[in-house]
Amino acid sequence: MFSTSNLGSSTHHRRVIFLATGRVRWQIVHVWENVLEMSMLYQAKHHVPLDHEPELVCWTRMQSEAGQGLEGIVARKELERRAGDGVFFWGVGNAAAVATSIYARLGVSVPVIFSVMKGRPKAVDASPRSLLVWRRYVDMYGAERELPAQALITSRGETDAGDKKRHYALMCRSLAPLKLGKGVRFDPAAFRNVGGNGGPIGASQVTALIQRVQPDGVGDYEANISAELTGSYWVRLTDPVMLDVSSVECVEHVVEGASPREWIRLVADLRERPQRLRSAHPAQSSFF
Repeated sequence: MFSTSNLGSSTHHRRVIFLATGRVRWQIVHVWENVLEMSMLYQAKHHVPLDHEPELVCWTRMQSEAGQGLEGIVARKELERRAGDGVFFWGVGNAAAVATSIYARLGVSVPVIFSVMKGRPKAVDASPRSLLVWRRYVDMYGAERELPAQALITSRGETDAGDKKRHYALMCRSLAPLKLGKGVRFDPAAFRNVGGNGGPIGASQVTALIQRVQPDGVGDYEANISAELTGSYWVRLTDPVMLDVSSVECVEHVVEGASPREWIRLVADLRERPQRLRSAHPAQSSFF
């Protein structure tokens, strides 16, 4: 079974809370109290030592996306990781829990687990009609920033409701090469969502920030890739440009045998496409 390390120094957490002021401090205290309450219930029920830190995990399920197979995506992210000194961005479709920005500010260690999704990919993901490449993101302080030079995040350009206006990404770090592994079981039933009512992970919830509430059971997923959240952890993307099918084919061709320097040049070329899309949701400077 997959296991995580502790969250680090509680003294550090208290110091960050003390330095925060006003509404931000109230939100940090509120979220942290909820996490500690869930942890204490787990400790009492399963006889875990009282000094045991809450066990947090960011769990995401992966499959073919934006016209590229999963093996190709992992190979591309490995090249991105090499070019970024261990840092890579992984695109996801849903927004982060409110607590995510707080943990990023606290410097809480959060492992991220990638599991292969059950079932075949949707046709709209395997063969989308249009593609986007995203160029900027909103950090944990609400500031809009350019993505690092090595980061290439793509998505399909349309949803059932029309043109795609929102996309998100996990900021990850791994010292080890990225490759699809097998045999390490992961049991999502042993975890609950952080924030809100702390409910179980929903069937349509592809990416979630979760906390352990019971020991592992049998587990019907595997931890196929593991890394650590870094930077702003889970961010909203902005400033997309349209891609064509030939661009995706170019990426797949270049990945095999490319050097980190060649990869960065390709990413820059894709971002400089002339057709910029107008976002209906411009970046906001609020804390969340």
